[in-house]
Amino acid sequence: MCRLAAITASEYFSPLENVHALETMKEGHDGSGMGLMLKSLGGFAENLKEYPALSGICSNDGLKTLDEFMSSRGWREVHCWEPDVKPLPQITRRDHYFTKFYEYPAGIKERPWEQKEALLLETRIALRKLGDKDESITVFSFYPDVLTLKEVGDPLMLAEYFGLEKGDLKAKIVLAQGRQNTNYAINLYACHPFFIQGIGTMTNGENTAFVPIREYLMSRGFPGYIGYQSDSEVFTHILHYTTKRLGFPMPYYKDVITPLKRAEMEGRPDKDALLLMRQSLRMLVIDGPNCIIGFTPDGTCFMVQDSKKLRPGAVGGVKGKYALMSEECGVDSAIPERDRAKDIFPMKYDFVMISPGAQEVKVWNQLKGN
Repeated sequence: MCRLAAITASEYFSPLENVHALETMKEGHDGSGMGLMLKSLGGFAENLKEYPALSGICSNDGLKTLDEFMSSRGWREVHCWEPDVKPLPQITRRDHYFTKFYEYPAGIKERPWEQKEALLLETRIALRKLGDKDESITVFSFYPDVLTLKEVGDPLMLAEYFGLEKGDLKAKIVLAQGRQNTNYAINLYACHPFFIQGIGTMTNGENTAFVPIREYLMSRGFPGYIGYQSDSEVFTHILHYTTKRLGFPMPYYKDVITPLKRAEMEGRPDKDALLLMRQSLRMLVIDGPNCIIGFTPDGTCFMVQDSKKLRPGAVGGVKGKYALMSEECGVDSAIPERDRAKDIFPMKYDFVMISPGAQEVKVWNQLKGN
């Protein structure tokens, strides 16, 4: 199992809070990697929100290739952030960890958002292909107001390595995963969270239905459904497919990945639609065990379980700050001053959603549809 630590708040905070929460759940990760994904950026990036942020890792040669490619496509760099790395013997240092902020190419800035978003994805894919062969360029995300940082190692050690205690890196939403490698080689792309067009998710579990889900997604003709060094990346893409490609309301994500039985659908006013979804999207049903935590483009954060409910999950907090964690001790670390009696432990029919700005928590019940 891995361990997941997500925090959403109305005020900016340091991802170090997520790392400390992961430390309380240390028995659930083995130091084979940590991923951080920040949304609604503060700190040094608070005034850079309008600029697409390209996050990744590259070699010295890869940096030259990346800069030449971006310049040739008309992207103008306006700011570059690199963590102030503290060399540690346990961690093999890469040449460059970076987030570069860009001005859109001429003629693009005034176009509809859908066209700009498509260009961001197209550019990210092109850069990934440029660096795949020799691993000189690794790109995690390219999107406004989102920053991603990943490396192999123990989360607490990586926090020291990246100098998170210095406080220049802040956000209002932070996802953090402490990885426990189970099925694949240690690979930076395989370290959660995963991102596509404003959607970020991370998972604790094992996706036993990975192959048919991957094949179905790759057959949809959407350029972003590629890669899959981790069986959990498909959860990000299923949410994207459900909400952005099909245009379904967010709670239908639960109905797609864990559809109700026919008899259970009778309690839903939209039972006819549910049956059609179950028939047409059956290749996207997950077989667990999985606990998924993530965010959507508007800043809604969520937690959802598969039907087996064999992975732990806890949600708790106060208005203005909530934590979504693999274990209750992670919530204790992030928000000790809360009413623990109000903590939520999502079960097989629950879909927990926290509104943007951490103002409200809603538990959507799949049986009732509300």
